Amino acid sequence: MTETAFLRMAQNNAWANETLHAALAGLPPGGFTAPNVGFFPSLAQTLNHILTVDRYYLAALQGRPLPYAMLEQPDLTDPTTLAAAQQAEDLRLIGLCRGLDPARLAASIDTIRRDDRVPERVDGLLLHLFQHQVHHRGQAHVQLHHLGIAPPQLDDFHLAFGRVPRATHWRGA
Repeated sequence: MTETAFLRMAQNNAWANETLHAALAGLPPGGFTAPNVGFFPSLAQTLNHILTVDRYYLAALQGRPLPYAMLEQPDLTDPTTLAAAQQAEDLRLIGLCRGLDPARLAASIDTIRRDDRVPERVDGLLLHLFQHQVHHRGQAHVQLHHLGIAPPQLDDFHLAFGRVPRATHWRGA
């Protein structure tokens, strides 16, 4: 996978998060924090988890690994506030991916797991981060449906066929 592909994945990630968060506008009152199906017991907790893990891995990728337990665990219960916080992390990830080159992708960085430092390759860590996002956005998708909101299409970013006008600003980010 080339450095350009990682940048495209970061842009896709930002677009998918923005699209998912835009769908929250249709939630019924209290729906964001209401008990729901899924690994996390509410849509708010699912999306807060995505934000927390993004912050954890971005800290490591920027040379300041943190123990996950020490990371600020957001409890953002306002969808607009959470969307803004997620967008800030998405922009940080895009900026990081914009600066990648083959040597940086092959470099090893530390993560902290149960108080031990574990070296990870940058390319592997980024692939994991993107997969983590997709995994939990899928859960949020189901939670939205459970709340009576039609989940948005999140997998068309890379295709000319499904390209939506809102995605164009992320491809240039």
